[in-house]
Amino acid sequence: MKRRKIDIITLGCSKNLVDSEQLMRQLEETGYTVTHDTENPDGEIAVINTCGFIGDAKEESINMILEFAQRKEEGDLKKLFVMGCLSERYLNELAVEIPQVDKFYGKFNWKELLQDLGKEYHEDLYFERTLTTPKHYAYLKISEGCDRKCSYCAIPIITGNHVSKPMEEILDEVRYLVSQGVKEFQVIAQELTYYGVDLYKKQMLPELIERISEIPGVEWIRLHYAYPAHFPTDLFRVMRERDNVCKYMDIALQHISDNMLKMMRRQVTKEDTYKLIEQFRKEVPGIHLRTTLMVGHPGETEEDFKELKEFVRKVRFDRMGAFAYSEEEGTYAAQQYKDSIPQEVKQARLDELMDIQQGISAELSAEKIGKQMKVIIDRREGDYYIGRTEFDSPEVDPEVLINSIEQELKIGCFYQVEVMDADDFDLYAKVINSYE
Repeated sequence: MKRRKIDIITLGCSKNLVDSEQLMRQLEETGYTVTHDTENPDGEIAVINTCGFIGDAKEESINMILEFAQRKEEGDLKKLFVMGCLSERYLNELAVEIPQVDKFYGKFNWKELLQDLGKEYHEDLYFERTLTTPKHYAYLKISEGCDRKCSYCAIPIITGNHVSKPMEEILDEVRYLVSQGVKEFQVIAQELTYYGVDLYKKQMLPELIERISEIPGVEWIRLHYAYPAHFPTDLFRVMRERDNVCKYMDIALQHISDNMLKMMRRQVTKEDTYKLIEQFRKEVPGIHLRTTLMVGHPGETEEDFKELKEFVRKVRFDRMGAFAYSEEEGTYAAQQYKDSIPQEVKQARLDELMDIQQGISAELSAEKIGKQMKVIIDRREGDYYIGRTEFDSPEVDPEVLINSIEQELKIGCFYQVEVMDADDFDLYAKVINSYE
């Protein structure tokens, strides 16, 4: 166990990761050695940044806390701190249940952790971060919280109302990250399209993305977690006109039947959804759409599910994830609906939906064989360099595999490749030339 060494463990989404990276930078400034390695923690202090979104995530967070609590009992750890969404939501209960934890913090008061360690928060470093991602890409969080009131979602209960980050602060952060070697930005928020409504009284996402795209050194900008209702359509123009804005949109649609959309309180209709997808594909030729869908929400009939399957077959999403409804206390659905669909039915629907998508993904991947594409190289693994196209976000989307025996490529650099083969998920390619 090393003195003055802190292990940060991040669970959940990339928004949590940004908080961890900011904390790491602050701790390093105060003289600590900080690692971000769940597998081999060996510091005298551990900080667990938890997720509290759905049942599985909560369970993972609690198991991780218990694992470190045991290490503390065995003398392998001096202090244990917990922060993040789960901690924000169940602060008092957790403190009683797991007394081995020295202190629980919420999602937004982690700066107090520095004070409790006898250190001060450095205001002048407010946008600086110690990146845990490969140094050529970073997540860029533009807001916190959410004003949407979807029936199933506990996020507004945990994080509160939507709060946009001032535009100048975001632009300063981008300039700083570019100076650190970042070329690619994954723009994230709980709900992107609401950006600016609280601060500037109108949707400012198109202007923000346009201004980020003008910063020298920004090679790729990719957008995550948009909401379909009242979509800011000027964004289509920005995506079309700006070469460094990836033709990629992550927009969680959740369902398609009007019955379910109403029960989920999604503020859109089936017709709205189809129109929006059509508009995306017309206004931004070549766009790749990623979505997330939900099965098993209370009230979902066989007819609703049939509509959802037809939707997936018809639209042919380039990227799609799905999950089964899990009741979250305090949500509208938990209070107003009975969670009446058996778990095995939810699972069967989920499996069937993902099977349909797997076939579509395989067909769409096969269509790329013979095409030339620009990729960025993330890492080397065994006999392959692993890269991504502008249509692929890290961690969640397909990758491009390039034989590493034939030539040497640089991590974080762009190359023009030709796709030689494809499987259900990944592409296999050879390099044509370098962009560097």
